[in-house]
Amino acid sequence: MNEYVEAADLRSALRRFLRRAEEIARRHDLTPRQYLVLLMIRASDERGAHATITDLVERLSLTQSTVTELVQRAQDAGLIERTPSPDDGRVVHLSLSPIGNERLERAFTELGPERELLLRLLRGQ
Repeated sequence: MNEYVEAADLRSALRRFLRRAEEIARRHDLTPRQYLVLLMIRASDERGAHATITDLVERLSLTQSTVTELVQRAQDAGLIERTPSPDDGRVVHLSLSPIGNERLERAFTELGPERELLLRLLRGQ
């Protein structure tokens, strides 16, 4: 297949996925950025690591001030919790609140078919 056709198909599939993810996030009372923040925090937990602002800055490719604001809004909405690091007083560990976990889980599950389709495309299957 022509490389331009593949690139165009990939770009189209990514855009459809992102649009669908935004729709699903909103349906579960999350903004698209809240969904991303919750997803990244949950992924850190799954890796056995503690999510931090610095971690989210790197993973989301956003500025520290933007991530700090997103985290504060998510905390204000009751979606995440902050816990001071026992090892470093300057660091705060982020975790999902029960409601944040529930909303993420529902949105993540609903997005499953689209995620699988995109992953197959990325793997060239």
